[in-house]
Amino acid sequence: LYVVAGVAFAAAIAVFYIEHGGPVLAVLGLAAGLFLVFGAIADLWYRAGFGKMAAEVAWRRLTGLPRSAFGTALAHAGLGVTVLGIVAVTTFATSHVLEMKPGETMEAGGYSVHFDGMQPAAGPNYKEDRGHFSIRRGGVEVADVWSAKRVYAARQMPTTEAGILTFGASQLYVSLGDPTRDGGIVVRIWWKPFILLIWGGTLLMAVGGFVSLSDRRLRVGAPSRKARAVPAGMGR
Repeated sequence: LYVVAGVAFAAAIAVFYIEHGGPVLAVLGLAAGLFLVFGAIADLWYRAGFGKMAAEVAWRRLTGLPRSAFGTALAHAGLGVTVLGIVAVTTFATSHVLEMKPGETMEAGGYSVHFDGMQPAAGPNYKEDRGHFSIRRGGVEVADVWSAKRVYAARQMPTTEAGILTFGASQLYVSLGDPTRDGGIVVRIWWKPFILLIWGGTLLMAVGGFVSLSDRRLRVGAPSRKARAVPAGMGR
């Protein structure tokens, strides 16, 4: 039934595209990422023999697998997690560039970004105008963030310090632009869903590599020199 399953999956993708217009490639990317994660788990599952023998025996077989097997599974799962993060960010991320005045609100990623106003501040070698934003969900304030535009005295170089908030594996960025003539300011808001999966998957792959290298079977020892035979009569 592999061919039938492939045809059914292709038909489901076609129906999804006809009804919603895409993104079809995002669905395929998410499926590929999940396939890597579940495939890594399934490889250990079947090698241990779960479902074919008693659970205690299968558990002993699992714990007795070489470390390289676990390292491979971690690396493959990490690649799948990274793929999921990349697809989610490139497909579902949103960005807004708008003029905001104190008291105005913008929706991003299911959160309400409320602009509370500007406040001047000074650091050891710079001056800045800071914007305060309250983040609400369902009418309840869940966080707040500051975003600033700085000018360093030495070089008179303006920089933008974006405010970053993390919600689970997703992040919200708030950055300030130029002020407007009517008392507002340009605000840039980015919602990056599951962006931390990119870095989390990379770390998981690195851990998988270290686990594999810790396998005794993969260690290579330096060859030892053999003692040269001393000819008779030359020992003294």
